Amino acid sequence: MFVVQPSGENCPNATGIVGMAAMDFKRVIELIVINFDQCKIEYAFIGGFALGALGCLRSTMDVDLLVKKEDLPTIDAIFSSHLYRLLYRSENVSQYVADVNPLGSIDLLHAFRPRALAMLTRARRIPVFQGRYGIPVLIPEDLIGLKIQALINNPERKTIEQADIERLFERFHTTMDWQLLREYFDLFDLYEDFEAFKKIYGPSQ
Repeated sequence: MFVVQPSGENCPNATGIVGMAAMDFKRVIELIVINFDQCKIEYAFIGGFALGALGCLRSTMDVDLLVKKEDLPTIDAIFSSHLYRLLYRSENVSQYVADVNPLGSIDLLHAFRPRALAMLTRARRIPVFQGRYGIPVLIPEDLIGLKIQALINNPERKTIEQADIERLFERFHTTMDWQLLREYFDLFDLYEDFEAFKKIYGPSQ
């Protein structure tokens, strides 16, 4: 069960994306947005960069995307033409790395099941880098859903994923779809955790 602490300090009001490595996020985001939009690829940012775009200060060292699995051949061509190579691929994920430090690594989560495809339809464009680019980002509820799955799949990441979940609740609890959130928690039998979060962040009765 999650330990829920309503600290109110995890998610400052100012938008913040803090890179811990030498990755040139502006350059990489430009590469993704221009090429993916031109090829009409449906995608959304997830992970630490997405949290930063939503206003939750969070350090990150790479870029994570949710993409349609059917678009992988086009994505492979885009990244290979920009000095990335495919390091790993499974049914659910792909990882690309570049030998040029500023390009860093890009991780993809493949959307091919109904729940993940629905997430892409709910993604919203958010301006980043002083409004120079508008990037599609999953809504907070769907980010929480992915983070619940991540901590279930890899318990070693529980502290990181739990902190991100709390950041999202602290910032967006007044506008969240609590029915959608319940579906994600119920999917992994985390009924008590949902009730704990709802008690702290849910709408007043």
